[in-house]
Amino acid sequence: MLYIIKNKIPTFVENLRKMKKIISYPLSILAYLWFLFFICLFQPIQWLSLNIFGYQAHKKSVDYLNFFLIQTLFLIFSCAEVENRALIPEGEPIIFVSNHQGLFDIIGFAWFMRKFHPKFVSKIELGKGIPSVSYNLNHGGSVLIDRKDPKQALPALKKMGQYIEKYHRSTVIFPEGTRSKDGQFKTFAANGLKILCKYAPNAYVIPVTITNSWKVFRYGNFPLGLGNTLKFTVHPPIKVNECDFNTLFEKTEKAIVTDIIS
Repeated sequence: MLYIIKNKIPTFVENLRKMKKIISYPLSILAYLWFLFFICLFQPIQWLSLNIFGYQAHKKSVDYLNFFLIQTLFLIFSCAEVENRALIPEGEPIIFVSNHQGLFDIIGFAWFMRKFHPKFVSKIELGKGIPSVSYNLNHGGSVLIDRKDPKQALPALKKMGQYIEKYHRSTVIFPEGTRSKDGQFKTFAANGLKILCKYAPNAYVIPVTITNSWKVFRYGNFPLGLGNTLKFTVHPPIKVNECDFNTLFEKTEKAIVTDIIS
């Protein structure tokens, strides 16, 4: 009897996986419609906020946009949470350094870290054609870099470093360069972080480990994966001007990777 049960368990589990994927089709359609509605709705809201009331109003509109976008997860029976946010120093320039697994990494940073005014080092392709997203990247203080043209990236990163140093705001950089589709860690590139540290010498580097974000897109862009808890784990800050860059980079990478492995 026990032998029969053991042989049936793999079949039962596989059937559950298939059923879960089937259920995800209609839920994914709802999730995409929700997402599309709000990025289209907030395009004119952002424009009006920035051009009539200025930076603070535009910032608030982006906060509300990301609140609604993060709710997309609930439509696919998922959620996101942050651990150790109290470790982040307030009123200081901040460089968030994180692994990258999917779209909700960016939305999560924008919403959960909103009090730190996060700006993004993003690929240039996102700077046009996407309602709300492209507008915010172009007008909200983020920088767009062309990964095919390293020379163009240098002044953009310099500008970002000087910006957070001056206004005591934050930037988010994903040194892997591209998202991991299976959650496995990719080698960090040091150059982008090195430039940011050079031009924001009083900043704190905050390593952040993201887990389970890749599972939302485990089947590709459609359907979406169901029932995941995305987790943003904040690690202790590292003051840029208190150690040499190689040590800082090693500590940052180790903090992020160790938590992915664990």
